[in-house]
Amino acid sequence: MLTLRLIAESLGFAWKALKSNLLRTILSLLGVTIGIFSIIAVLTLVDSLERNIRDSFNFLGSDIIYLDKWPFTGGNTRDWWKDFIRRPNVSYNEYRFLKANLKTGTHVSIYAFSNQITVKSGNNGINKILLRGVGQDYEYMREVNIDRGRYLTNDEIEAGRNVVILGYEVAKALYPKMDDAIGQFVKIKNLRFKVVGINTKQGESFIGFASGDYECIIPYDSFRKLYNTGSGRWDELGSHIGLKGNEDDLGLVLLENEIRGSMRVKRGLKPSQKDNFSINRPEAIANALGSVFDVLSIAGWIIGGFSMLVGGFGIANIMFVSVKERTSVIGLQKSLGAKNYFILFQFLFESILLSLIGGLTGLFLVWLLTFAPFGSLQVVLSVPNIILGLGVSSIIGLVAGIVPAAVAARLDPVAAIRA
Repeated sequence: MLTLRLIAESLGFAWKALKSNLLRTILSLLGVTIGIFSIIAVLTLVDSLERNIRDSFNFLGSDIIYLDKWPFTGGNTRDWWKDFIRRPNVSYNEYRFLKANLKTGTHVSIYAFSNQITVKSGNNGINKILLRGVGQDYEYMREVNIDRGRYLTNDEIEAGRNVVILGYEVAKALYPKMDDAIGQFVKIKNLRFKVVGINTKQGESFIGFASGDYECIIPYDSFRKLYNTGSGRWDELGSHIGLKGNEDDLGLVLLENEIRGSMRVKRGLKPSQKDNFSINRPEAIANALGSVFDVLSIAGWIIGGFSMLVGGFGIANIMFVSVKERTSVIGLQKSLGAKNYFILFQFLFESILLSLIGGLTGLFLVWLLTFAPFGSLQVVLSVPNIILGLGVSSIIGLVAGIVPAAVAARLDPVAAIRA
C-alpha cells in the first residue's frame, strides 16, 4: 500500500509540474513526438507494404513447389539469364510422369497462360484478358472461388472440352445481366467456349498483377488448341507444374528431393550435370522482399533516432531546470521525512510521463496517417508498433531523467531549504 501511495503521489507531483509550465512542456515534447512519429510511421508503412505485397502473392498458394524453366528470383550476376534460356520448358509428358510416379506430394497440376487476349460474345467484347489453361487439381494450387455456375470437371479437363470460367469483370462486360451468362458461348481466338462458371470478384492487385477479375480459365488441352505449349523445348508459351506437399513434410524437403531425383531421371541427366530445371518456392519471393523491408526499417530507426536523441536531451535539460526551480521544495520534503528514493521516483516519473505524452502524440499522428489515401495500399497501425512506440518513449524518459533525478535525491535538505 505504501509503495502504491508513493507512486500515486509521485505521479501527482509530476503532473502538477508539467501543467504549471505548459509552454516548456510542449517544447520538450516536440523532439520525442517527432522521433516516435518518424520511427513508428516508417515501421507502420513498411509493415503495411509488406503485408499488402505478401497478400498479392497469395495466388501462389501454400505448401506448394513450382517446377519451371526459370527461377522466381533470378540470379546473382548480370548475365544469369543466359544459363536458363537454353533450358527446355517443362512438358506435358513430364507432368504425366510426375503425376504417375510421385509418392510424396498430394496433388500435381500443369498450367499455362497468355496475356492480351480478346474475348467476345455477340456484339460485346473485352480485351487485354489473361487466358489460363489448367490441368487437373489446379484448384489445389490456387484458390478458385466460383460466384455463379461451377468449376471445371475432371472429364472436361481430360477431354479438353471447350468450356470456360469467366472472371467477374469479363462476365460483367460481356453479359451486363450476369445471371444470363451461364450456358452462353464466348469466342476466344475464333474458338467457341461454353460458359460454365463465373469467378467471385477479387478486386485490384496491389503490385499490379493481373487481377482474377480479368482472366478466363479453360482446360489445359483446350489451351493447347490455341497455343503450342507442353511439348518441351520449342514451345510458343511455356508451361508450369505445381506440386502440393503433405502437411507432415516440414519444409517440403522430401517433396523437393523426390522432384529433383525424378526430373533428373526423366531428362537423363548425368551425376556431373547441373539441373536444367528450376524448383521454385513462393517463400523465396518473401525472403527476397524481406531484405528490402529490413533496410527500410533500419532507415526509419536512423531517421527517428536523431529526433529521439534531440528529444532526450531536451527532456534532460528541462528536468535539470525543474530540479533547480524546486530545490527548496525538495529540501522541505526531505526535512519532513521524504526518503531519497521518493525524490528520485518523483522526478523519474515526471521525466517518463513527459516522454510518454510525446510518444502518445506521435502515435496519434501515425494513427491519423492511416486515414490518408495511399491508393490500394492499406495502412494499419498494429498493436506491436503501438507497444514499441510506448516502450521506446518510456526508455527515453527513463534515460533522460535518471541523472537529474539522482541529483535531486542527493540534495542536502538544509542547503536545499536555504536555496
